Amino acid sequence: MAFSLSSMRILSKSCFKKLYSRNLVHFQKFSSNIDSTTLKNEKQDAATIPNNSSSTDKQEDKKDVNILNAELLEEKSKLTLQLEEIKDKYKRALAETENVRQRLQKQIKDAKIFGIQGFCKDLLDVADILSKATTSLTEEQLKKENNPALNSLYEGLKMTEGQLMKVFLKHGLEKIDPLVGEKFNPNLHEALFQQPLPDADAAKHGDVVLTAGSIAAVSKVGYKLHDRTIRAALVGVFK
Repeated sequence: MAFSLSSMRILSKSCFKKLYSRNLVHFQKFSSNIDSTTLKNEKQDAATIPNNSSSTDKQEDKKDVNILNAELLEEKSKLTLQLEEIKDKYKRALAETENVRQRLQKQIKDAKIFGIQGFCKDLLDVADILSKATTSLTEEQLKKENNPALNSLYEGLKMTEGQLMKVFLKHGLEKIDPLVGEKFNPNLHEALFQQPLPDADAAKHGDVVLTAGSIAAVSKVGYKLHDRTIRAALVGVFK
């Protein structure tokens, strides 16, 4: 079969167009696949970056929270110690205040009770004189003398002494007048002398058995004010 030159040219152009069209379609498909793959990768990268960023932020936040918790615990420990110290100081202050209050109350009470101690001591000399005056005479001597004036004087002195003792008792002032044979008490008695203990047969004073360290004689009575000795009784003691 014979082809003319023009026919050959037309055929060549037709084949070239078909080949070009086919290659163009393949190129478009390839480009489309590349674009879709690139877009997919970009989406994955975009999704991965926020996740990584979020994870890093969470770790940083957790680290900050741990540091803050540690600081708060340390501050709590310090405040707890300070609170305990303040409580201890407060309790000590309360105890000291209570002790001071009790001491002041005792001092006030003692001042009320023993405020007359000096005055009482001065009156003891008067009581001693009255006691000597009333004991210088006995009732037998008065009867023997038969002197009404002397009897009246004696009765007046006895009444005065009795009234003075009542006033003493009213204000808490009591006489210390130990008996012979009574045990010596250094809080109430003052020993002036010692004397030997009598023989076994005579080592009795009434129903009381005399022993070493017991009172042998009373030289001067003593006095105490509300259980506080303001003048000890002057006594002799058996040895």
